Amino acid sequence: MTFHLTSPAFESGEDIPKEFTCDGPDSSPPLIWTAPPPWTETLALIVDDPDAPSGTWVHWVLYNLPPIARGLPECVAKDRQLPGAARQGRNDFGKLGYSGPCPPRGAPHRYFFKLYALDCKVKLKLGASKGELERAMKRHVLAKAEPVGRFQH
Repeated sequence: MTFHLTSPAFESGEDIPKEFTCDGPDSSPPLIWTAPPPWTETLALIVDDPDAPSGTWVHWVLYNLPPIARGLPECVAKDRQLPGAARQGRNDFGKLGYSGPCPPRGAPHRYFFKLYALDCKVKLKLGASKGELERAMKRHVLAKAEPVGRFQH
């Protein structure tokens, strides 16, 4: 069984529409995924940009999504806790939830939407960082899905 993540807003490898960036309302894009592997306890999502001038820039940290979930709607609230016990971490803009692409002018940047199927519930404080989530996930990842969007001003 293959674990896939897609967005109805853009194809992997293609441009992310402006409404999901700082050039628009900066809403999170809708996401859809296939069933995770058996024994999945929770799902986690990290969105980051490895092309940022200062190193990888984190745009979204979300964890403890229920394994029965098959997607996220457009414009997820920027709350610490979401329905179903999912929690959002702090991104590199210093904000909770999703903050979209906002690269400096120049070459396009790549934005990796990484969805992880985990064999445990992640025990982290509200507002955890990407690094804290990655440490908590270590040795608990059953599968990973990773489409990539692009954006440039």
